[in-house]
Parts: sequence; C-alpha cells; structure tokens
Amino acid sequence: MNHLKLIDKKMKTSLHLSWMFLAFCMLHINAQNVLMPASSGDEQGLEIPKSIILKQDKDAYVDALKTWYTDDFKKNSHRLDWFAEAKFGCFVHWGVSSPLAGEWNGVGALGYAEHIMRSRKIPLNGYKEKVVSAFDAPDFDADKWMKTAKETGMKYMIVTAKHHDGVAMYPSNVYPYDIRLTKFKRDPMKELSAAAKKYGIKFGFYYSHAFDWEHPDAPGNDWDFGNPGGDKQLHGNNWWENYPEFLPRAEKYVDEKSIPQILELISMYHPDILWFDTPHKLPLYLNIKIVKAIRTANSNIVVNGRLARIGSVNFGDYANTGDRAAFFRPNQGVWEAVPTTNESYGYNKFDNSHKSPQHFVRLLASAAAKGGNILLNVGPDGSGAWDVKDVAIFNGIGKWMQVNSASIYATTRNPLPLQSWGEITQKADTLYLHVFEWPKDGKLTVGGLNANVNKAFFLADLKKKPLTTKQMNATDFVISLPKQMPDSLSTVIKLEVKGKLENKTLQLLSTTNKSQLLVFDAKAPGKGFSYGDGKKNKEFATNWISDAQYLQWEFRTNDAVVFDVKLAYNTADKNQNGEVVLEIDDTKYPLSYNATKISNTNIELPVGSVTLTKGNHKMKLSLVKFEGTQAMQPLSVMLCPINK
Repeated sequence: MNHLKLIDKKMKTSLHLSWMFLAFCMLHINAQNVLMPASSGDEQGLEIPKSIILKQDKDAYVDALKTWYTDDFKKNSHRLDWFAEAKFGCFVHWGVSSPLAGEWNGVGALGYAEHIMRSRKIPLNGYKEKVVSAFDAPDFDADKWMKTAKETGMKYMIVTAKHHDGVAMYPSNVYPYDIRLTKFKRDPMKELSAAAKKYGIKFGFYYSHAFDWEHPDAPGNDWDFGNPGGDKQLHGNNWWENYPEFLPRAEKYVDEKSIPQILELISMYHPDILWFDTPHKLPLYLNIKIVKAIRTANSNIVVNGRLARIGSVNFGDYANTGDRAAFFRPNQGVWEAVPTTNESYGYNKFDNSHKSPQHFVRLLASAAAKGGNILLNVGPDGSGAWDVKDVAIFNGIGKWMQVNSASIYATTRNPLPLQSWGEITQKADTLYLHVFEWPKDGKLTVGGLNANVNKAFFLADLKKKPLTTKQMNATDFVISLPKQMPDSLSTVIKLEVKGKLENKTLQLLSTTNKSQLLVFDAKAPGKGFSYGDGKKNKEFATNWISDAQYLQWEFRTNDAVVFDVKLAYNTADKNQNGEVVLEIDDTKYPLSYNATKISNTNIELPVGSVTLTKGNHKMKLSLVKFEGTQAMQPLSVMLCPINK
C-alpha cells in the first residue's frame, strides 16, 4: 500500500510554507546601553530532514503509518475542528529569563530574549544561582492575562510550560527542575488553566521537547556539556549521522525528562493543545516516540506542526509557518502563523519595534483568507505584567474584533481570485470583503464574482443600510463607497450572495489604485526556486541560478491604463549584480540591477511606463545573467496607475 494515501492532504502540502531561512531582522531602537546584535541561532526548528537516515527512524516511521498513527488519524480527525474555526490565538513566552529583559552583565542585546542563556553562554550553575533562584512575579495575574486575550477576540492561549532553558514553569514531580526553585511559590499553569475555563478559552502549552540547556544528555548546551545541537554545530546539523554514540544519551533525556513532563502536563492540566519546536535537534524516531506518547495519553489533544516531520509528512495536526511571517504563500490544509508584537518572543526591554494594531488586523484577515490561523505572541515582563505597548496593540485589535469578528471566526478561504484592494473570507453564502486600499474613485470592484448579490452593507453598520451595487459585467461586481474609509484598520463589507462561487477568472488590477503582485503568488514553472519565510523583505524567491527558472503572473484590466511599474528585490550577498528581463505581453524591459548593500532591505527598480489595453495580460520575469552564487531575490512587482 502506498503510505501517502494514508496521509491527509494537509500533510502532503505543508511544505509549501517556507521554513528554511534563519536570518533575523535588525531593529531600530533608542537605548542608552551598548547593544549586541541578535543571535543568529535565535530561530530554531525550521529545518526539515528530507530523507530517513537511521534504521530506528525507518522502523518508527513504518510502524506509525502502518499502525497507531493511521488508526489515530482516522478515529480523531474531528479534534482539529475547534482549532480551524478559532482563527485567532494568544501565544505567551514567559519564564525565569523574563526579568533579564534581554540584558546580561550590563549589556543588552536584540533578538530573542528568551534565548539569553544560549546567546550569552551563561553557565548552568550561574543561571541557577542568578536567574532561577531570583525569579519572582509579584504582578502575575492569570485572570487579567486571560481576560485581555478574551477581549482581544482570541479563542485559545498557549503558554510556555518549559522553554529551552529547561525550567518547568509548574511544579514537576517527575523532574523537579521547576518553579519551586524560585521565589515564586505558586503554580501559574494551574491558575491560567482555571482562568481559561472561566473565560471559555481553549488552553495549552509550549514545551521544548528537543532543545534543553539544563539536562546533561539533551541536545543544545555546548558551552557546559559539549553536547551536539548547539551553535557550535558539534558533529554537524544531523549529529546522529556523525556521532551515534550520543544517541543513548538523547534517548535517556527523552525518557527521563521530555516524555514524563509532557505526560505530567496532560494529566495535571488536561490541555486542549500542545505546541512544540526545534524537532531537528533530535532524530526522527525520538520525535515520533513523543507523538505516540501523547496520542496514547489523550487522542483529543491538538498537536502543532513542529514536533515530528520528514520530507512532506508532518505527524502534527496542522502546519506552521516560520517565525514572525508577514506574508503567506498559498497553501492547502490548516496552518498557523506565529507573529509577535515586536521582534522578540520573550520580553526584551531594548526592542521597541512594536507593530500597529492595523498590521495585525490585516495579518489576521490575510491568514483567514488563505485558510490559516494567527497565534499572536506577547512576552510579559519579569514581574508578570504586560508591557503597555503590548496592551495597546491588543486593545486596538480587540476594538476591531468586537465589530468584525464574524468576518474571521469559522470562515473559509477566499473562493475568488486575488483582489488588489484587500482580502476576502467566506462563510456559507456570505462573503466578507476586507478592504485595505480604499478606492480613489469610490468604486470597489470585486473581481471574479459571478454569483448574485442579495445585499451589501458595512459589517459595522448595525442598521445594515444597503450599499449601492451594480453588476459591471459577467464576472465583476461594483460597490459604491463613501469618500472616507470608515475603519482605517480594515473596513469590512458583508455581501450576501446566491449562487455558486468559483474562481474562473484572472486577478483584476485596479486602474485607479496601485496593485502589488507578490512573488509568493506567482507561478514558477522552472524548477529550483526556494522561498523566503515571509518576514518583511523576505517574501522573496531565492536560489535563482538558471535561465530555465522564471516567474509568471496573469491578470486582467477592465480599461486601458498606463502603469508606472517597479520591481522590488534584494540580494543575499553584496556582490550579486546581474540582469533580468520583465516581459509584459509582447514587450520586454531589460533591467540591470545592483546588489543591496544593507541586509534585509529591498530596492525598487524602475521599469518605466507601461501601457496596457483592456483585457488579459501576462507578465514574466526571466534571468539573463548574474554574478556571485545566485541572482537577485525578487519580492514583488508594483503597478501604479498614472494620472488617476
């Protein structure tokens, strides 16, 4: 039997999310302290092994697919129902390192503050003495945390029960390196679990199963123990290939700490969901062993996509994007993105790069329109309080959700072509139009809408005053709008429709407002492209090394139009100059480009004025020549109407 037939479609397509890129965006801050840059090892757990290496891996893989995993999946496919409908959750990174706030011995640092033990190579004994034993949280209020999440419109919460530093944030009798060693003599997990029930929020835990800097037999701590899996990359990325002598020790860690604590969390708190990370620190068979232990203990628990995976097979219930994605590639199945309010998951007092409520509202709509969830992270400070900047973000989102949550919860992905003005979500015979770019001429055209519209009105309008509508042609529908955008975060229009909704037309570009065609949405007939992880300026195609590779977009216009066209790109290195050709219909535009001098920035390369007739159009980006290891990394093509 072909085992792929036993794998749900969401597992076979989960790799369409880009998980492979590990660079970290630098932040602009104002601080008195001398700051270290973000550590290159902050983002962990994105690598995916493409083939089975060990006999143990093969045995565990085959056993899972032939027996328990397949049986479990058939019997418990319903367990993901609540998650798929929830759409919006709260991620909380909080632990004994939170009081440090990104600072050690008077020196602050950007990056993931919760990684400070690793990034500063703090000795375990020193960490126990100065960090663990000193931890206290006089302002911790589980009810306040949960109430804030509830008022923000979040349906589930995941909190760090044990992060990579190995400290359990609850009393663990199976491995008592835990909260009882601190000054904080309470059980925050118990209090949060109770508060979640009070507010009707699903609750679960983040648990670092494969990366542990306390246990002498776990991967990760190469400064105290000389173990593989750390920044020194001792014995390589897949250490089990080159250092099989360490396998018995890794097994000891999993059997002695990881699995017992996971089962303890299940028995003590009855979580709805468990969230894991860094599976590449362990060989596949040990990750599968952990999955099996969870399924045996409670088959109703939802498990995220960063626990056990190989090639296109993911043993979790859904897929995860990389950290802090702001753009999403089209993908099938259920998935989840994990943005954070600034650029650190744990509390970092030096990181003032907080994004606006508008950013997250639009991210939430974009994810829902593509079938995904947003798990928005906040890092409380060492006292247990939330930063006022984070509270303001949550309040702003909550205000919007109080009015517009129907356009998010239990919706399905956009059934129509992409729209240049925003996103679309669907619920049965209702379409929700999330308008980000307000039409300058007051006419919002919904491209590809071939069903009858019974009524259109602003979702925020309690009186449901109808908007003036008109069928423009066989495939497009026009809504007349007021001059001013009612809600700058995202104005939602509710369309009640009748008839079958089908994506049968090309994307319609506006002739009055700018349109951005993302590389993430382009066709790539030539093999070999990889893609960025979706962070700002990383929504690119990369590994462009052959003229057989190209990107292609198809779109249409309802009128003749003149566009000012620009190509946004960056380069991986400072010596990657070259030449590309942007071909629009039958006209070619040769473009010489220079390497970007500053990392994580992009350049807008002018293409010029392009005149298009009414109708369908094709645009193709091809490679002519390049210097260095690869060509440019294109991000998008911007088309701005001239004299409109």
